[in-house]
Amino acid sequence: MKFTRRAVQATIALGLLGGLFATPGFAQDKPKVALVMKSLANEFFQTMEAGAQAHNKANASEYTLVSNGIKNETDTAAQIRMVEQMIAQKANAIVIAPADSKALVPVLKTAIDKGILVVNIDNQLDPAVQKEKGIQIPFAGPDNRTGAKLVGDYLAKQLKAGDKVGILEGVSTTFNAQQRTLGFNDAMKAASVSVVGVQSGDWEINKGNTVASGMLREHPDLKALLAGNDNMAIGAVAAVKAAGKTGKVMVVGYDNIDAVKPMLKDGRMLATADQFGAKQAVFGIEIALKALKEKKKQSEMPAAIQTDVVLVTKDSK
Repeated sequence: MKFTRRAVQATIALGLLGGLFATPGFAQDKPKVALVMKSLANEFFQTMEAGAQAHNKANASEYTLVSNGIKNETDTAAQIRMVEQMIAQKANAIVIAPADSKALVPVLKTAIDKGILVVNIDNQLDPAVQKEKGIQIPFAGPDNRTGAKLVGDYLAKQLKAGDKVGILEGVSTTFNAQQRTLGFNDAMKAASVSVVGVQSGDWEINKGNTVASGMLREHPDLKALLAGNDNMAIGAVAAVKAAGKTGKVMVVGYDNIDAVKPMLKDGRMLATADQFGAKQAVFGIEIALKALKEKKKQSEMPAAIQTDVVLVTKDSK
């Protein structure tokens, strides 16, 4: 078969158009959604990824999923590089649980400027920094302050006015860590319980253990430790045991990961909060897919979509 010069030119033109329409903002057979998480050493984010993978498997004809997470909770630079990689790979949407509420905003602004839709889950991006950059990224997640207050209120029933407690905060530059600390403080203040210290355990077991051990040494009459996530609570439980104070110092957490369920059952932990980690990424993915299908711009997406958080104790079903 012979090809005329005009036919060859038309074929090249169609190829160029095909390349154009493969970029974000144009129709594709199947959109690419990138899920960028915090530390995959944390069981909570392993659960989140598993939930996302299950959703993708059930909806394989609807979208392609690319998921990744950093090695430790404070490696913000690595997470920024992951977002840059997703921009380079021309993802259609990025669903992110940011390691830092402020530091991730500039690179996400770059993604939005490239036509990529961005949805925020787990840890809310700083609204003031978003406003400064002229963007609005929808947040799908629970009210962390309310969730922490639920746990704190339950603990307060076991305490009396004047008792001393310590708070193990997550990474202090993250909005959800700050909100959980506020929720714990709300509950303790309402019960006239004294918070003798707030220190960061960086969301991690070992750091949580170190911080809890220090608090127990500094305050021998401490009655409870309130941990901003279950990883730090696990570290706190080990610190309480090492100090010979099991049954004398109560520990509460946040996340309801599988690892703490035996601790709730036997009393080493009093309570935690379930924010349904397996569903959080799915909420974000579904928001992104709906916006892509409806050809919405970033500025047309809702500011927030609140999800559930509930108290979990040994008596919870």
